[in-house]
Amino acid sequence: MAFKLIYALCFLLLLLLLPFPTPAQTYHNISLKSSLVAGEDSSPWASPSGEFAFGFQKIGNKGFILAIWFDKIPEKTIVWSANENNLAEEGSTVELNTFGQLVLNYASGEQRLLSDHHSTRGIRVAYAAMLDSGNFVLADKESNNLWESFDQPTDTILPTQTLSIGSVLFAPYTATNYSNGRFQLKLESNGNVVLYIQQTFP
Repeated sequence: MAFKLIYALCFLLLLLLLPFPTPAQTYHNISLKSSLVAGEDSSPWASPSGEFAFGFQKIGNKGFILAIWFDKIPEKTIVWSANENNLAEEGSTVELNTFGQLVLNYASGEQRLLSDHHSTRGIRVAYAAMLDSGNFVLADKESNNLWESFDQPTDTILPTQTLSIGSVLFAPYTATNYSNGRFQLKLESNGNVVLYIQQTFP
């Protein structure tokens, strides 16, 4: 009986010591010099599961918004945007340039730098990725995030995303106009979350 018990314990210990494979998250890395063009049939950069997408979405006849949205639902609900107050014309592009900067190039010639990361001590952006969390990131070769959309919230906070002190969420002007509306939600330095309503509003 004692022998059987020892044998069973040894077998259990062996099982515990065996390595078990763990599923690794897959990233669809976006290489430097990659770009997207604003247009009726433009394809976005999707997350591995296809849950989220980053790209241009047409807003009525007003132009294109560079955004992140839920891509598996018919409404394509936007959760982050880069140019809500200045829509892009058809033919505009967003580019991850050779310096690792995310740049929005308007067809009119205007250029806007979206990422604020600057190379320091040889650390440079190696690629971008749209993650299944809804976070669009610029990362170095060691997969450390150097810039991420989660740090630049617009009107939505997603699960796992945090709101830092001083951050402000702006409600859209209307359901079809994503420019900043009259309602603002701000995390104050004392830790309070305060809703501000702009009294004079066009």
